[in-house]
Amino acid sequence: MAKTLILGGVKSGKSRLAEQRAIDSESTVFYIATARADDAEMQQRIALHQQQRPAHWTSIEAPLHLAATLQQHDSVNHCILVDCLTLWLTNLLLLDDPQGLETEIQQFLEILPSLQASIILVSNETSMGIVPMGELTRRFCDEAGRLHQQIASQMDNVILTIAGLPHALKGH
Repeated sequence: MAKTLILGGVKSGKSRLAEQRAIDSESTVFYIATARADDAEMQQRIALHQQQRPAHWTSIEAPLHLAATLQQHDSVNHCILVDCLTLWLTNLLLLDDPQGLETEIQQFLEILPSLQASIILVSNETSMGIVPMGELTRRFCDEAGRLHQQIASQMDNVILTIAGLPHALKGH
């Protein structure tokens, strides 16, 4: 089954593209959400995303333990859409546990090649501008950049979405 990474900026159309690819897979879809609804604005964003998804998809919240969740729902007949990796990374960074961060990322990268489901990963490309101020923000951009490179090397398809337009970087 195909493994696809979809990158893009905020509101670039990456989630919409990922959802369309999941629909096109004609498989049983598991939508893994990594966001935390910690404030009213994020609650509204999450609610909007939920309304836009097909009702028959199974939604799973996995803000931290992504590898375990992927393994739990992996099957040849499934399409697993993860939205989004940068929110997952943020959650891990905010734990302020460098070993936990490293362990979760390593487990995720190790299980990716063995997954039998079609995998669609969504993530924000954050490092195409100026270097941000603040240690945590710079660390986030560094970690996201490294994570994207490691994931992209394992994917069949890598797509950069800009202004709603997909640009194939790898595969189709």
